[in-house]
Amino acid sequence: MRPLEGMLIVTLEHAIAAPFCTRQLADLGARVIKVERPGEGDFARAYDSRAHGSASHFVWCNRSKESLTLDLKHPDARAVLQKLVERADVLVQNLAPGAAARMGLDHASLAPVNPRIVVCDISGYGDGGPYTEKKAYDLLIQSEAGFVSVTGTPEQPSKAGLSIADIASGMYAYSSVLAALLERGRTGRGQRLEISMLEAMSEWMGFPLYYTLDGQPPPPRAGASHAAIYPYGPFACGDGKQVVLAVQHDREWATFCNQVLQLPELTAQYLGNANRLAQREKLRGIIEGVCATLTAAQLVERLDAAQIANGQLNEMADLWKHPQLAARGRWTEIGSPGGTLPALYPPHHVQGSEPPPPMGPVPALGQHTEAILTELGYGATDIARLRADHAI
Repeated sequence: MRPLEGMLIVTLEHAIAAPFCTRQLADLGARVIKVERPGEGDFARAYDSRAHGSASHFVWCNRSKESLTLDLKHPDARAVLQKLVERADVLVQNLAPGAAARMGLDHASLAPVNPRIVVCDISGYGDGGPYTEKKAYDLLIQSEAGFVSVTGTPEQPSKAGLSIADIASGMYAYSSVLAALLERGRTGRGQRLEISMLEAMSEWMGFPLYYTLDGQPPPPRAGASHAAIYPYGPFACGDGKQVVLAVQHDREWATFCNQVLQLPELTAQYLGNANRLAQREKLRGIIEGVCATLTAAQLVERLDAAQIANGQLNEMADLWKHPQLAARGRWTEIGSPGGTLPALYPPHHVQGSEPPPPMGPVPALGQHTEAILTELGYGATDIARLRADHAI
């Protein structure tokens, strides 16, 4: 039996944070019903059409879900949703600030009729304070949390190449829902969870925050290199390829000098990470000089022999065919409105374990509306009326 089998998750979600959370719950076997606006649905459906006609973000975050279309401005549609949440274990929402509460979908309103429900509200800034009503998207939160200020090159700050603030808040929502379900198992009562994107991202900023304690200068933007450990980053080889290597402490530094650079005299001269950081430009020239005489394969061979951590600077095409993912059987297939797509098993899945994650298809907009309404007791005439009234 899957861990969350038998659980019903209802979600009013769009974009990334909430969908990423609820997809993790679906991966653990929960039934996830995604409530979408008729005609257009989650606006992430329209981001692009790269995945056989579907949007790449949407495919990533929405497999194994059911799509129910409801126009929540219509009273009959709200009545459908009310029936659904009265039997739900969890409601997750990341609508505009205050929107769920105005529809009676806050925990205070739902608990009297469903005392076991867990309500998870995801917002940009949380309730209270001057930013409560502000709209929040991933890049805005990356910026507000200071992430962009410490990322990029000395000349240009940069965002992360993926939706890191959405992912942070989605994962805190996911783990909080699991904790709330565990607590409900002891108390029999649900609760409200409030996840702020700013607070989630600020938690992930712990290292640069403490690095600047008492007004000290921030870590420098160092491109793909580590800002506070050296050498730790990419180095170009003679064949034009780059290898990322990491030296964490002085024991590794000595080994690196002796076996990789084959310049043992450097060991004493650059002992101490703070010393190496202070002289990183001079040191970079020395390391790059050695790397330029080697191919990437030769450098990796030396690094592996010395047990110095290293990795390839891969692109997306390399990740699709990564030998480790293939060897561990991490790829499977899922359905989508445009056909079969490759998909990675979730990280918690161990190859050969039973039962495997559901890995269900990505739903078409409104694909499950009639089936869910029938399950809630609506007959064919009722469903036809709701459709005629544009409630579904």
